[in-house]
Amino acid sequence: MILRTLDLDKYFGSLHAVDNVSLDVEEGEVRAIIGPNGAGKSTFLDLVSNRTRATSGRVFFREGEITGLPPHTIASRGIGRCFQVSKLFPGLTAFDNVQIACISRSDKAYDMFSSGNETHRDDVLRHLESVGLGSMKHDLAGYLSYGDQRRLEIAITLAMKPALLLLDEPTAGVSRAEGHDLMRLVKGLVADQSLTIIFIEHDMDMVFKYADKVSVMHLGRLMTTGMPEEIRTNELVRNIYLGDKAK
Repeated sequence: MILRTLDLDKYFGSLHAVDNVSLDVEEGEVRAIIGPNGAGKSTFLDLVSNRTRATSGRVFFREGEITGLPPHTIASRGIGRCFQVSKLFPGLTAFDNVQIACISRSDKAYDMFSSGNETHRDDVLRHLESVGLGSMKHDLAGYLSYGDQRRLEIAITLAMKPALLLLDEPTAGVSRAEGHDLMRLVKGLVADQSLTIIFIEHDMDMVFKYADKVSVMHLGRLMTTGMPEEIRTNELVRNIYLGDKAK
């Protein structure tokens, strides 16, 4: 078990955004979390990475408790997060963006100034190649296509050496073809870099094609978890969450 949450709970005033969610994720798994807008999916990922502090409940990562630890400490222990809106330095090259992450991970920020742009060069190039951006290393991040910006954000997160990667709607805003390319990339990373993936997704085609298991949230609650085909044929899920997309 790589991740376990126990009775994770979050209130925003009177809004019960996450309602006593207990979830287990196995190492090497690709887990999708689905549900309508406002179901609590992104807030749940925020609680796991402690970007939002839980009202109550506990989070365990690789058998050690990480409840309440600072986000940078959780990241250093091996949980990486990619957000729905890319957080890049648009005026820097793809190489520079990944290089900053490599330097941050090594705790040697002074290398940025003492060694020029060759600092961690091999690692940076390896991460860019792993997401298909090796040929774009000198391109400014702000001029990359949206799909390539998502790839770059994944490369930046990989530079932090995560064991668990949290992805918030990785295919949002890209074409269907780019979405499938991104999800094939994600699946490949699981095998190539021994990663575990949790991703939030609204496109049910992506969910059923690429997830090993699917968890369904609604009104902050974890309603059910199962194999993709179990979720596809679950009457409650079909009626409330998927509608015609499940057909």
